[in-house]
Amino acid sequence: MASAARPRLSTWGMEIPILFRNPHFVVLDKPAGLKVHAGPGGGPSVEDWFPHLSRRKDGPWLAHRLDADTSGCLVVALRKAALVAAQAAFAEGRVAKTYWAVVHGGPKEGEGVVDLPLRRVTDPSGWRMVGGASGDPAVTEWRVRARAEGLAWLELRPRTGRTHQVRAHCAALGCPIVGDAIYGAGGGRLMLLARAISLPVNPPVSAEAPVPPHMRAALDLLGY
Repeated sequence: MASAARPRLSTWGMEIPILFRNPHFVVLDKPAGLKVHAGPGGGPSVEDWFPHLSRRKDGPWLAHRLDADTSGCLVVALRKAALVAAQAAFAEGRVAKTYWAVVHGGPKEGEGVVDLPLRRVTDPSGWRMVGGASGDPAVTEWRVRARAEGLAWLELRPRTGRTHQVRAHCAALGCPIVGDAIYGAGGGRLMLLARAISLPVNPPVSAEAPVPPHMRAALDLLGY
């Protein structure tokens, strides 16, 4: 895991800290608001930084995805064999992921599991994930780390990797993530951090992301 003086990638006038690096993988500390893929609307994406990571023909590739509004650990494979190994670990549910979220209200219990299948629904206002038996299996473990002034600090460990899973499952608990305009009331930046990740590949990959500036005041209030 990287020390306090982490190396950084810079382009588009932006910097992305590197949390972990070996010859096969890099774990980036993706800033909130940065897309992972280039989209039709243009603008920067994580892929714009790939030439700084490797100039090999067989890479780099994203090993998984994060929402544009989510900050934290993002794994990039530097070689094709590494990508295949990472994809197998994700598909088999062997990757350990930890998220931190600041939510409105909070569950009554101190910990639990959300087992709610999710499916994508599109309407004129856009798309979102909704719960229901017809969806794909989605399971998230959660626990309350702290509560204060109508907020709660949740630690979440998704067992599956559905799109928007943590966001939709927090809303299903009755405590949408602060700043979530899709599953909550919006009003500011999304307070969701991909805090840590561990891939059981050879050699193992492990990284932990620091709290981003836009979440720091709320987490300090909650005793961080």
